Amino acid sequence: MASSSPGRGLRGRRGECVALDEVTAGARAGQGQVLVLRGEAGVGKSALVEYLVRSATGCQILRAVGVESEMELAFAGLHQLCTPLMGRLDRIPGPQRDALSVAFGLRAGSAPDRFLVGLAVLSLLAEAAEEQPLVCVVDDAQWLDQVSAQTLAFVARRLLAERVALVFAVRTSASAAAGDQFAGLREIAVRGLHDDDARALLESVVPGRLDERIRDRIVAETRGNPLALLELTRGLSAAELAGGFGRPDARPLASQIEESYLRRIGSLPVAAQRLLLAAAAEPVGDVPLLRRVAERLDIDADAAGAVEAAGLIEFGTRVRFRHPLVRSAAYRAADPTVRRDVHRALAEATDSVFDSDRRAWHRAHAAVDPDEGLAGELERSAGRAQARGGIAAAAAFLRRATELTPDSAIRARRATAAAQAAFESGSPDAALELLAAAQLNPLDEVQHARQAWLRAQVVFARRRGGEALLLLLDAAGRLERVDEAQAREAYLDAIGSAVFAGRLPEHADVGEVAEAARTAPPGAVPPRPTDLLLDGLVTWFADGCVAGAPLLKPALEAFRRTAGGNGDDAMRRLWLTWLAAGELWDDEAWYELSTHAVRTARDVGALNFLPLALGYRAAMYVHAGDFGLASTLIDEADSIIEVTGHSPMSYPAMLLMAWSGSPRAEAVIKSGILEAASWGEGRAIGLGHYLLTVFYNGFGQYQDALTHGEQAVEYEDASNVGFALAELVEAAARSGVPEVAAGALRRLEERAGASGTDWALGVLARSQALLSDGPAADRLYREAIERLEHSRVVVQLARAHLLYGEWLRRENRRFDAREHLRTAHEMLRGFGAIAYAERARRELLATGETVRVRTVDVHELREALTAQEGQVARLAADGMTNSEIGAELFISPRTVEWHLSKVFTKLDVKSRNKLRAALAGI
Repeated sequence: MASSSPGRGLRGRRGECVALDEVTAGARAGQGQVLVLRGEAGVGKSALVEYLVRSATGCQILRAVGVESEMELAFAGLHQLCTPLMGRLDRIPGPQRDALSVAFGLRAGSAPDRFLVGLAVLSLLAEAAEEQPLVCVVDDAQWLDQVSAQTLAFVARRLLAERVALVFAVRTSASAAAGDQFAGLREIAVRGLHDDDARALLESVVPGRLDERIRDRIVAETRGNPLALLELTRGLSAAELAGGFGRPDARPLASQIEESYLRRIGSLPVAAQRLLLAAAAEPVGDVPLLRRVAERLDIDADAAGAVEAAGLIEFGTRVRFRHPLVRSAAYRAADPTVRRDVHRALAEATDSVFDSDRRAWHRAHAAVDPDEGLAGELERSAGRAQARGGIAAAAAFLRRATELTPDSAIRARRATAAAQAAFESGSPDAALELLAAAQLNPLDEVQHARQAWLRAQVVFARRRGGEALLLLLDAAGRLERVDEAQAREAYLDAIGSAVFAGRLPEHADVGEVAEAARTAPPGAVPPRPTDLLLDGLVTWFADGCVAGAPLLKPALEAFRRTAGGNGDDAMRRLWLTWLAAGELWDDEAWYELSTHAVRTARDVGALNFLPLALGYRAAMYVHAGDFGLASTLIDEADSIIEVTGHSPMSYPAMLLMAWSGSPRAEAVIKSGILEAASWGEGRAIGLGHYLLTVFYNGFGQYQDALTHGEQAVEYEDASNVGFALAELVEAAARSGVPEVAAGALRRLEERAGASGTDWALGVLARSQALLSDGPAADRLYREAIERLEHSRVVVQLARAHLLYGEWLRRENRRFDAREHLRTAHEMLRGFGAIAYAERARRELLATGETVRVRTVDVHELREALTAQEGQVARLAADGMTNSEIGAELFISPRTVEWHLSKVFTKLDVKSRNKLRAALAGI
């Protein structure tokens, strides 16, 4: 593919080459670079990667190639890329070094968290780039194992001030989930060549005369795909090219290209075909291993020369195929018996001590008949894979172990274990398939029960509405007879499912589910935190808050104690303990549980858990009046969700929008209500109406607030209805419907009394004051302020000052009113609760006080800093070093310094010791 553009080296790729040159230049200049080359098979992505490697003079090059057969082996692609840097492991922080060492099998240890592994890779690349700019290229990235793809995408999104470039070549049509991990990164669509370039390329490789009509047909059929232009004409005679094609093949282009490789492979000597098959089946590209295999298969040295001469493969320090389709063509074309012989030879040639898992994998592919010894070995490999954090690999080992198990009872057990691993690795379809396979075998009562529970969990994870509810109740009933502890866990899941299903009529009411859960076996002695939580929630939903509160309080206390030690239970059940704390208006439990959750998730790098923890922490900060930090945490959670592909967590963002008075809040929340109805999550409907009530009360649109407030309290949505009742009291009182306000107040009095926290009693006193007059109202407003001053829920304290000031003004106590209105205005304005602050400003004007308009709006100043800049600035103001900030936020110290330079400019400060004062006004 000689170029007509000097210095570019590739025909028709000037724009792509310029972009790649810019990537290299940016890395040399200390600006982290990321580029995804996305296109169909054969379009020239690999050629562009080679151009990048050749042109990156003065840079260290790291390379990896995705291998389809290794997609289930966790960290395989990452290991390829990072192997040249292993000598630098001792230069990165200890926890990161340990995580990466376990992931790569360099040392034993518990499963490393993927988030911590991602940070280790980022640190490793950044450290290497300090000596020499680093260019990392990953070809066929769609075939990376999922863990490697997630990790590299995580790193790519955090490259800012490092001398590192990451370039991924991804096939457009790939169905592999790995290719989707790079969505949202800067990318170039690599398309077929323009007709003129395609014709010139075709004519350069076709000997003899090429009929113009035939040439144009080839160009049209291949759509300018360079590999297709080169490959589809090979093996065709000059007469065929000059005289015409047959009917165009309707198969996809990749299949056409693979067909041309199949023809070329078929023309090779048998020994050469077998060598090519062995190379295709051995994904690491280990040349010494391949030589040992060739000896076992009696393949002579001439075979290597034949496959190289055919332009299909290269033997250097590593085996490299001309194109991935050569690998797939060689493997698929082989007779199954020959394929098994090759895998058997690979197993025999693989070290049984240092690479026992890959040896077992090859033996499994060589096996025909059931083999308990081999199945057991695969099961042990699955255990080792899971210990390294390779859940997907464990599922693959267990699946094959299931297929090779002769005993039907053991086969059922392994199929169930494979299903569990598949579910945990994020493959619910595979989990259900394996559960179905397990049911083809005789199952005992224990297996039936545990399978039912797993199937229900899969359904609940896919759709958090009530679809899983009946399945969870059935599983709980089955488990009662075989495993009492797991039965209680399943009932707890069922209550959670009913909570999320909420008001939707097609599902059982949460009270009915609580009554069903009363039949659960008694808990352990002494009770586990989950036992206390189940008993508390059953009583709360079946008998009411007055009876339930005394049981829920010790349950929350138990989880708070657990959070201080081994917090696995505390993390796993956070989604329910958070709701229980909300029901009890327990802001201290909220604070402690969310603080522990975020801290622990950061310490261990819990990528799957951290977004949930950050979301709950963000909600806590909204209630605490720190909207800026809440926004930062929401952004961080969103960025992690983007990497992992988890379901988005919309509540914290909508809560912030409602309190901020964002112009977008109304449309976003109403849209969320409609979506919640469609996906079957009734609780989210009530939550949306509550948030709209908060929003409309801020703007003084009390009739709209009343409408949505009444809808919010129609159903006992967990951790929602109590807050909504307080909003409804205000909306109804201001709308002139005291009977509605009085009814809401009676319900609020019962809930707040059961709670007994300063938050609950402060909001209750404020609500009672709205329906009182004279000295009683004055006393209640003062009580509300005094109680709320002892809570963390500062936004409600500001609301109490606002309502008290409004009442004082109507009582013609203007001087007293100004004090509270001024306090409310300053607090609300400082939070960023613009609508509520405007209410306070209008009231101040009505007292005759002139409200000075600030020249620099707090909201505008906060938004001048990006989310990450704000977080870096806060940590730096707290005295943390760049290295400590980098470890906290999963970025490199160089990136921390880059962010700080921008913060200093925007806030007009010269040093760190000025940051705290500058941030105090934001």
